[in-house]
Amino acid sequence: MTEKKSARSKVQNFGSFLSSMVMPNIAAFIAWGFLTALFIPDGWIPNENFATLVDPILIYAIPMLIAYTGGNIVNPRMGGVVGAIATMGAIVGSEQKMLVAAMVLGPLSAWLLKKIQDAYDGHVKSGFEMLVNNFVAGFLALGLSLFAYVAIAPVMEGLLNILSTGVDWLVQRRLLPLVHIFVEPAKILFLNNAINHGIFTPIGLNQVEKAGKSMLFMIESNPGPGFGVLLAYMIAGKKNEKASAFGASIIQVFGGIHEIYFPYILMNPKLLIATILGGMSSTFLLELLNGGLVASPSPGSLISWILLTPKGSYLPTIIAFAVSTVVSMIVALPIIRNAKDTGKSLDEATNDMKDTKANKTVAKRPANTNLADTKKIIFACDAGMGSSAMGASILKKKVKEAGLDDIEVRNVAIPQIPDDADVVITHEDLTERAMQKNNNAYHVSVKNFMQAPEYDQLVTDIKEARANGEAKTKSTEKIENQTVSPDKEEVETVVYSADGKKISDKKIEEKTNNNSSVLKKENILLNQKFNSKEEVIKKVGKIMQESGYVDSEYTKGMLQRENEAPTHFGIGLAIPHGTNETKSAIKKSGLVVFTIPEGVKWDDETVKLVIGIAGVGDEHLSILSNVATKIDNEEIVNDVVENKSQDEIYEILTSEV
Repeated sequence: MTEKKSARSKVQNFGSFLSSMVMPNIAAFIAWGFLTALFIPDGWIPNENFATLVDPILIYAIPMLIAYTGGNIVNPRMGGVVGAIATMGAIVGSEQKMLVAAMVLGPLSAWLLKKIQDAYDGHVKSGFEMLVNNFVAGFLALGLSLFAYVAIAPVMEGLLNILSTGVDWLVQRRLLPLVHIFVEPAKILFLNNAINHGIFTPIGLNQVEKAGKSMLFMIESNPGPGFGVLLAYMIAGKKNEKASAFGASIIQVFGGIHEIYFPYILMNPKLLIATILGGMSSTFLLELLNGGLVASPSPGSLISWILLTPKGSYLPTIIAFAVSTVVSMIVALPIIRNAKDTGKSLDEATNDMKDTKANKTVAKRPANTNLADTKKIIFACDAGMGSSAMGASILKKKVKEAGLDDIEVRNVAIPQIPDDADVVITHEDLTERAMQKNNNAYHVSVKNFMQAPEYDQLVTDIKEARANGEAKTKSTEKIENQTVSPDKEEVETVVYSADGKKISDKKIEEKTNNNSSVLKKENILLNQKFNSKEEVIKKVGKIMQESGYVDSEYTKGMLQRENEAPTHFGIGLAIPHGTNETKSAIKKSGLVVFTIPEGVKWDDETVKLVIGIAGVGDEHLSILSNVATKIDNEEIVNDVVENKSQDEIYEILTSEV
């Protein structure tokens, strides 16, 4: 069972990685889709001059954007540049569109560059680092570009031809609806990103270039089957299921967040039959009516479907959505009515969904782990701006009090976990992903970043390991000139090799107090009332948007983050924030604070204090440090909520720790 979970988790993470390359560039896909729909000869307003932009954007711009994004994720040190140039070789070497090649060459090129950079790191004479880095990256980009032209392009062209031929074979024989037998269960297992971005999008874009639209964009993104199941629950479900299904249906259809209906399927897995038949009926009608979209809708909402429908195809789009909804609802109704009372509750199914997505496991530690050598402790969460920042603040204090001043403690997003991390701390829902990013570190899973006994245990273990003389000594290096200034953020450390040459020099960063710009008094709202955590998050997002901190996509990211791992801390405090994918929606750092004296249900906790976060860099971390050190138990949270004024709360959060 464990092996199956591990394999599934790997596929989920692969899909997530594909998504992380594609999602930041969705705007480019949409721009190209509208350009095609408007200006090609069969478009809404044909324009011969504007239509000349269609091919260059699809052939060159979009693949290079994907390659750059993927390369930059793997190696921010010029990985994106090398990946983009390497992809150009594949683009020029093939007549096919090299989207799949970009997804391969971008991260692969960046990984190769990283390995080369790591090999000579510390061996370049001071002052020549930039010169060496640029020439190494340039020559690698040249070599990979030539290799891609000669070898990668033919392979990718052959693969795409095989996939396209397979899809054409299914379409010609009216068998494409059968793919829903695999797609609908895969969505519930969170494998939709691997299917949608890895297969449907590349082939669909080729079809759009030839036919002006593609129905492949409408297979995984169809909101109809899920909506049909939710309608069936509104009609035949229990009282609490009816109430929750109504709100979920709004989010499903108009927000495009399909995860909202997954718990309702997990309550009764037989309902997969309803979504499969609903999806099959929709795709069958799209084949008959020649429907399709001009680009991949993101999110998969009815609004996105309509906006991306080309001229003359609105009727197939509406009919496909309506029929898939009705079929799914009709099939789901008897399944729900005949369901036994011994089935799972909605709360149990929701927890199962979180477990399935996170694939929780007990963290493994490498057999050769020696905690005495610990120099870098990394807190990681999905976005690296909220929960992990709180945990890092708490552990920094404990490490300092223990006299372990040589240990660096910081927080990052999971994709940015460094290879040289000695210890990685994550929420238990995210440990599997962290282990796949760095399997050489000592991994610690916690349930609550604010009140984790694992922190004290980790500090004790490190101290005992060092006291027992287990620390390894390095005969080839010595550390000198270590100084600490009260006005500096970091320790200044210069490392020399045995022959006296400087290896590295960690620059000192001045402390800056940007708290007044990150938190405004008017964004501290007292005595609020809410009926659900979703209502709270939407209000947080609205205020952030009105304050110029974020755009509208960030609210969706906060809602998605709650589906992946909880943002409450078990003491009446919640710190909602977006996912790593929605960091691009942040314009500048900002916080929003609510006090909720009556409390609001937040999963299995009651939350009275909410601090919403949108963080760019480290500007918001000093405020989170204040929260971690000053508001660290339920009694203090209650006191803040019941007795503190707006000015007092502002002073607590913004004053220096």
